[in-house]
Amino acid sequence: MKKVITLALVAAFFFISVFPAQAAYHFSDYQGHPPIHVLGGAASMPAGMTPGEIKTIYNLPPSGGRGTIVIVGAYDDASIAADLSTFSTQFGLPACTTKNGCFTKHKMSSGIKTDSGWTMETSLDVEWAHAIAPKAKILLVEATTPSGANLLKAVDYAAAQKAAAAISMSWGGAEFPEEVSLDSHFVSKSGAPFFASSGDNGAGASWPASSPNVIGVGGTTLVLKAGGILANETAWNGSGGGVSAYEKAPSFQTGYSIPRAGGMRAIPDVSYDADPSSGFPIVVKSKWYTVGGTSAGAPQWAAIASLGSGVANTNLYTDKSGSNATNYFRDITSGTNGSCGYFCTARKHYDYVTGLGSPLTVNF
Repeated sequence: MKKVITLALVAAFFFISVFPAQAAYHFSDYQGHPPIHVLGGAASMPAGMTPGEIKTIYNLPPSGGRGTIVIVGAYDDASIAADLSTFSTQFGLPACTTKNGCFTKHKMSSGIKTDSGWTMETSLDVEWAHAIAPKAKILLVEATTPSGANLLKAVDYAAAQKAAAAISMSWGGAEFPEEVSLDSHFVSKSGAPFFASSGDNGAGASWPASSPNVIGVGGTTLVLKAGGILANETAWNGSGGGVSAYEKAPSFQTGYSIPRAGGMRAIPDVSYDADPSSGFPIVVKSKWYTVGGTSAGAPQWAAIASLGSGVANTNLYTDKSGSNATNYFRDITSGTNGSCGYFCTARKHYDYVTGLGSPLTVNF
């Protein structure tokens, strides 16, 4: 009993020190933010990881994909169809257009404004979901604004899609007391898993990645040799993660026995390349940018779900606890995302920076 109490006190201290109490902060105040970082400025040609390089690093197939990858964002990206076409041509990907039925954009209201930051995020999500799973269809759902209420309306629309293979949410914000009552929004009609970025500000839990019905995606840094060959993968210093202040530990985590969670939901669940220095080229309004952030991992994990089978939190934790865990994950065992000691340090098995690790298969 004393050990349990001690762990609970440690977790409570972590909440207070890393996430100061926001007594007046509620769902009505929530604003989603796209965790994206731009490396340098606009360019005429792409720079960064290519689809072929990232597929080799994560042992992904060169093609494939089934059903529809649903991207949930905010504001309108007026140039996304043209930019996706440019991206596809550059990397030799199949055309994904409105005309051929591969790409669809749904606005949650007719008068949606544009926003440069969200346009950048939408380009990353759509273009790289297509890069990883080029045979899957893509549905972009644009919330009217990034308020909590408007984002959930877009989430509900996404969840109702019968053809959805996976749903990506590359946005997040501070937790709030009402979040537990909103978990049912992240249950799709098709059974498709939800993915959310864990955040780019280092240690700290964010919503909706904190929901037990969502697969939270943390960030890593790829250390490359000449020719784009992987030398090492470490925790990215911006990766969000920690212990939820409100969500109880779900059964897939209690069964795994995550240390020091104090009976609460641990975040993230998995990880993916997020460091802008090993970032991704995207097209925005016909110009090339190199970007990173945990927002890169959510749509690419969604694409992985459309490529294979079994991507669900229950399966992920079961696979990692088995004797053949190295068939499923690259365990990230070095790097930090802050100065909070244990909770900010990558280590074997599970950690609060990179979760269970990065993917090495599409079947879990």
